Amino acid sequence: MNRVVPIALAALAFAALASVLYVRMAPMRPADWHRDPTEADRTGRPNDYLVGPAGDREAVVVDELPEALLARLDAVALAEPRTTRLAGSPAEGWVSYLQRSVVVGFPDVVNVRADPEGSGSQLVVWSRSRFGQSDFGVNKARVDRWLAMLGVT
Repeated sequence: MNRVVPIALAALAFAALASVLYVRMAPMRPADWHRDPTEADRTGRPNDYLVGPAGDREAVVVDELPEALLARLDAVALAEPRTTRLAGSPAEGWVSYLQRSVVVGFPDVVNVRADPEGSGSQLVVWSRSRFGQSDFGVNKARVDRWLAMLGVT
């Protein structure tokens, strides 16, 4: 009986470590995550936030050409810690970013697209978590922060 508790604790610790390693090492293939945010296939979970058509708020219209707007957004995104470009580029008009949380490294994907709108651009941003149900508002906060840093709200 005395050995059962340490063995159970060791098994639990091993399972926790394996889970963390899986979250950190799971592949984030562009083919799976580089999605057009204007065609977002939303999960309905609270760890998904969309600024765009049928989103949590309407797309943002900016008096700036799409490539220039995405170049500025690219600089904002890549200046954030633990953020990399997963696929796309400002020149393509559509970019996907991967940002990981500090401790465990939970991956979030942010898809952005800018299309011509009048003399400017319509910006659509979709941020979502790969794992879990809730993100404690992280995806919304990220999108709001990036938009504020661009000077659009």
